[in-house]
Amino acid sequence: MSLQFEIGQSSLVGPRTRNEDYVGVVTPVNEQLSVKGALIAVADGVSGNAGGGEASEMTVRTVSSDYYATPDTWEPLASLDKVLTAANRWLIAQANANRDMAGMATTLSLLLLRGQRYYSAHVGDTRIYLLRDGILKQLTTDHVWDRPDMRHVLKRAVGLDQHLSVDFGEGALQVGDVFALMSDGVWDVLGEQSIHKALGLFDSPQMICDHLTKTAIEKGGNDNSTAVAIKITQLGEDTLSELLAGGKHLGLPNKLSIGEVIDDFEVVDILYESRASLLYKVRHVSSKQLFVLKTLQPLLATDIDSSNGLLNEEWLAKRVVSQYVPQVFPVSVEKRSKLYYIMSWHEGATLQQRLDSGHHFTVAGTAKIGLDMMRGIGALHRLNIVHRDIKPDNVHQASDQRLRILDLGVALSSGVGTIEAMQNPGTPSYMAPELFDGEIATPQSDIYAAGVTLYHLLTRKYPHGEIEPFQHPKFSAPTPPTRYRPDIPYWLENIILKAIARDVKTRFETAEEMLIALEHGELKPILAPARTPLIARARLVKWQWLAIFSLIVNFLLIYLLVVS
Repeated sequence: MSLQFEIGQSSLVGPRTRNEDYVGVVTPVNEQLSVKGALIAVADGVSGNAGGGEASEMTVRTVSSDYYATPDTWEPLASLDKVLTAANRWLIAQANANRDMAGMATTLSLLLLRGQRYYSAHVGDTRIYLLRDGILKQLTTDHVWDRPDMRHVLKRAVGLDQHLSVDFGEGALQVGDVFALMSDGVWDVLGEQSIHKALGLFDSPQMICDHLTKTAIEKGGNDNSTAVAIKITQLGEDTLSELLAGGKHLGLPNKLSIGEVIDDFEVVDILYESRASLLYKVRHVSSKQLFVLKTLQPLLATDIDSSNGLLNEEWLAKRVVSQYVPQVFPVSVEKRSKLYYIMSWHEGATLQQRLDSGHHFTVAGTAKIGLDMMRGIGALHRLNIVHRDIKPDNVHQASDQRLRILDLGVALSSGVGTIEAMQNPGTPSYMAPELFDGEIATPQSDIYAAGVTLYHLLTRKYPHGEIEPFQHPKFSAPTPPTRYRPDIPYWLENIILKAIARDVKTRFETAEEMLIALEHGELKPILAPARTPLIARARLVKWQWLAIFSLIVNFLLIYLLVVS
């Protein structure tokens, strides 16, 4: 089920010599409509300024294209904030670079329709109205000076100031909702009562727009006249929320046996079994192609949070299109008889399985693993996904030596609401120190886990010893890996030690930074991280140590004075 709506638009020059209003409408289909939504915008170039028409057109074009280039996991308002800030900087740069365009600016009212919700972004005095159940509501506030003689003078506009302040809003959609976006050349002439009447008078959005713009010109409007109307006819999927809702009716399968068929897939082998999850190697009945089927243990059949966690994992994995992450095979919820999801199959083994089989990881081989691992982690981080459980068990090396990051079961994304089943932060021996203090996982905590992974592959030990789940360790300086394996070159040791630094600020800032360090290797080696001073390791600042020392000296002097 996808979002469906009817749309109409009209923009008339009126008595002006040129039309400085601009309308942008982007209505993608299928997956992109469900994930990113439809975007409708009206901009009005600031009159009296050179480049007003150019400002309105380029702002709408830039925002429309850049929004759909943002990561799918970003929430709509976060994406709009980013692209509007960039558009504002671009307009200011154009005005500064071209004297003829000095002062170019524009208003902007933007509406985003996705799933079962709408989102709005607004700057200036264009407006967005909503007619629902016969009641008209203005969704925007005019950014003009509150004086009768200055009510057309803008306080905010795109390109007006270095700092752009945008009004954002959101709400639930209803079938029958009618939205109207319009420039001041329409609403200022007609008034709210006439707008209300027009929105309810016509069933066709195009007829609404034609009536609004034409009537505004006929009533003596001296500005460009622009209107866009949208009528909601069917609600769509609410992205992850809708996936969770659609998966509620799916029960967990009983433990499957080899040769058993579930929907279109035949079980070939049982790959992995843990306390919570099951992985099967399966073959598509028709195409004979091999896949991996992931589901939960039957004992979790009544655990709603765990079921939501599996659906969340599938939703995140579908957003990551990378050779360093297994790809999800599309099987709609409606076509599943049980709760599971399907991903690509790759011959090979995890790094932990190779360790368990006695495989010896060479320095060159480990450095290559580090390169591929950081490319995969970087692909996740660019989508605002923090893996939270990087370890040899979750890094797969195929028979062609290609590396893939596995298991997004506890991954977090800024674009996804918190799911209780995802609160397990990871595996203790690979967890960054700040996670033990209750801080939220960040890309730097993934980098720490990647550093521990490389350390463990080379030495089969941990930089701070093995950490049990019930422990709350005190992290001191890590044991250098060369103590266990002297053949590790200094440049690789420095990279690992920087990755596993206790202080987040001294670690690599991004996966790409660590990737570059590994690529340069001994040609451009990084410096060894500075040893943490005793004061810092004791979590005391210098003045506290000085105070303690001074107190001891004073007691000593008093004692000597009394004795003498």
